[in-house]
Amino acid sequence: MIRQLSVADTVCTDPYENLAREEHLLELLGPEEVILYLWQNRSTVVIGRNQNAWKECRVEKLIADGGVLARRSSGGGAVFHDLGNLNFTFLAREDYYDVDRQLEVILRALSACGIPAEKTGRNDVTAEGRKVSGNAFYSAKDRSYHHGTLLVDVDMERLSAYLQVSADKLKSKGVSSVSSRVANLSAYRPDMTAEDWKRMLVAAFEEVYGLPSARFSESRFEKERLAGLKCRYASWEWIYGRKIPFTRVFQRRFPWGNAEVQLMAEGGRIADALCYSDAMYPDLMEEAAKILKGCVFDRKEMASRLGLLTAGSAEEERIRTDLQELILTDGEEENGAL
Repeated sequence: MIRQLSVADTVCTDPYENLAREEHLLELLGPEEVILYLWQNRSTVVIGRNQNAWKECRVEKLIADGGVLARRSSGGGAVFHDLGNLNFTFLAREDYYDVDRQLEVILRALSACGIPAEKTGRNDVTAEGRKVSGNAFYSAKDRSYHHGTLLVDVDMERLSAYLQVSADKLKSKGVSSVSSRVANLSAYRPDMTAEDWKRMLVAAFEEVYGLPSARFSESRFEKERLAGLKCRYASWEWIYGRKIPFTRVFQRRFPWGNAEVQLMAEGGRIADALCYSDAMYPDLMEEAAKILKGCVFDRKEMASRLGLLTAGSAEEERIRTDLQELILTDGEEENGAL
C-alpha cells in the first residue's frame, strides 16, 4: 500500500545536476513511497539514451548560443528545455508504478484549468492535436520512473533552431515542422506561470492518489553520490558516446521509432556495432549492439542473432522482428566515421 507521497522541487536549472537528482531519487525511494519531482533546465537539448547527438541536435549552434546538450537515461526522442518548460518525474517501486495513473495526474491538472488534453500515440499528451507534453520511461531493478515535459511558454523559435528532426518522422506525424506539432499551454492559459502549474500538478497528484503530500527532505540526498552522478551526466563519453569507423549502416523509420544500426567489419566479422534509436526501450537497442559483435558479417547470420533479443512485451517483439527485417532487406554502405 502506498503510504507516502513526496514532492521534490528544486530551483536548480543545471541539467546535469537535475538528471543526477532524478537518478538519486530513484535510489532513495522508500518502500511505500511515490515521489513527484518537479524541475526546470535552462536552455538545454536533452536527447534519449540511444540517440545520435549529432543527428538529433544542431550541436554547434546550441553551444554557440550558450545552450547545453545533455543525455538522459530513458529512451525516446530529443526535446528542448528552457525556463518556459516544466519537467515532472514520477518515481515508484514496481508494485506502485502505474503509467496510466501517473498520466491521469497530468490530464487532471490540465482539465482543471480548462485545457482539452488527451493521451495520444506512444508517449504524448496533446491538446487539439498538438503536443503539450512528451513522456519517457526508465526502470532499474524493482524501481521505475516516468518523466515528461509540460510546455508552459517555451521559445518555439529556439526549439526549431536546435532540434534536427528527420523528414520521415515529421511525415509520420502529419506535420511539416517540429514547431507545428507542439503547442504551449500559454495559448490556453496565458495567466499561468510554471509555478502555477507546479501547484496544479501537486494538487492533482494528491487527488489521484488520495493522500496528502509532504516535501522531500533535502537531507535525504547524499552529497557525494549526487556529485558523482552529476560528473557522469556531464561527461563527454555519456553525452556524445563513442564513434566507430563504420563500414555499413542499416536505417529505417518504423511505427515505434527510428532505427540506425552502424557496423564495423573486420576479417568477415563484426568487430563493433552501435544501435541508435528513439525507441522507448533503450535496453533492447543496447542489447542488439552487443549481440551483433563477433557475428559473421552476413545478413542472414546477423538477423538470426537479433532473434535472440529479449522481448518481454508485444512491442518489444515487434522491434525485434523489424530489426531482423531491416538487416535482411535494407542497408547502405558507408565509409569513414561520424
